[in-house]
Amino acid sequence: MDNRRDFIKRAAASSAGIAVSGAAFGFSAKSYVNIIGANERIHVAMIGLNGRGTSMAGTFAKQKNAEVAVVCDVDSRAMPKAADAVTKGGQATAPRMEKDCRKVLEDKSIDAIYIATPDHWHAPLTIMGCVAGKHVYVEKPLSHNPNEGEIAVAAARKYDRVVQMGAQRRSAPVLMQGIQKLHDGIIGRVYLAKTWYTNTRKANFLTPGTVPEWLDYDLWQGPAPRVPYKDGLIHYNWHWFWHWGTGEALNNGTHEVDVARWGLGVDFPTRVTSVGGRYNYKDDWETPDTQIITMDYPGRVSLMWENRSSNGRKIEGADRGIIFYGENGSLDTGGDSYKVYDLGGKLIDDVKSLIVEGAVDGRNTASPSLGMDSLHVADFLDAIRNHRKPNCDVELGFKSILAMQLGNISWRVGRDIHVDPKNGHIIGDKEAQKLWGRTYEKGWEPKL
Repeated sequence: MDNRRDFIKRAAASSAGIAVSGAAFGFSAKSYVNIIGANERIHVAMIGLNGRGTSMAGTFAKQKNAEVAVVCDVDSRAMPKAADAVTKGGQATAPRMEKDCRKVLEDKSIDAIYIATPDHWHAPLTIMGCVAGKHVYVEKPLSHNPNEGEIAVAAARKYDRVVQMGAQRRSAPVLMQGIQKLHDGIIGRVYLAKTWYTNTRKANFLTPGTVPEWLDYDLWQGPAPRVPYKDGLIHYNWHWFWHWGTGEALNNGTHEVDVARWGLGVDFPTRVTSVGGRYNYKDDWETPDTQIITMDYPGRVSLMWENRSSNGRKIEGADRGIIFYGENGSLDTGGDSYKVYDLGGKLIDDVKSLIVEGAVDGRNTASPSLGMDSLHVADFLDAIRNHRKPNCDVELGFKSILAMQLGNISWRVGRDIHVDPKNGHIIGDKEAQKLWGRTYEKGWEPKL
């Protein structure tokens, strides 16, 4: 227990601003347009405020030497709520409100942007942010499609920006310890990771409608080619339509698959396959509510994700999770904790999270997920100050979401996808390769 407490204290200290050499991560301090000192305030703009964005506005506001300077959304109703969350988070100065993210990017006083927009905005806005000289915290998934994800990685490197994907488990101290033990051989060679997600989502139908007065629908569509407005799409059900969303695979599966890939120590797969469909309801969903994606990696290693969006029966007593299987046993996780079992299924270690109220850097972290959010944000800000890569650097995020995007492509074409393990590109399948990218509204194509 003492060792674990020391571990979490060290992790919290590093998130709070212990200096790390940027040279070790390939960043050149000379390449930064504006060098941010250890004690200099980082000005952040929050873009995309319905739900997740408003919660994270409060999280950013609580960070030391950070200020939420702007809140931005195409929904005029969302901005006052986010501004209120910022002041409730303890920030003395209320943030400015701005509808158009392009104006935010033009503001030279903004050091970093946070993105919680719909998926079709994630990579284009990340790229635009890097080009404008901003550091970026983008919620998962990094991109809507593989092509723009590659461009986002290139943009981060070209403009030497810190880009963190919102896979907050990467900053969970006890899970970090568990993954290290996995790499050190606690269950021998690990050859399979099983991941899953379950929910009880209901039927969804879209109907022709009139754009509400509080919504700038044209700006909401942004990079996506224009289509008529429909009731029932905004603000959540766009997830289930390929034009804007990426389905449950990247809406929720990203979290578990990222941890699984981390634990397995793999990069790009060699083969990806997916089966499933919209089985529970006959409605307007285009993406599956029931789906299994399997990925084979070099070195006799596999990763599997199971989704049941409309049947909430738990697996292993949890609605989501990860199990690593190895030569000498298994390791279960899902959040900032882990359990180790022998080959016969006997529990031999149960390591619980130490993220509790007041335990991490003086923050209120009564909710483990809120605690991980706080640590992940702190890591992002520290990476900016110390010119290093963050815990879920853009390239790590890209490799994890690409695996799931390939799973969706496999499902859409109805067959296995063969993949080049050096770069993740599809081999010898012209129909599948057409889904590597997308068309954009004229003038919105991602550019470096």
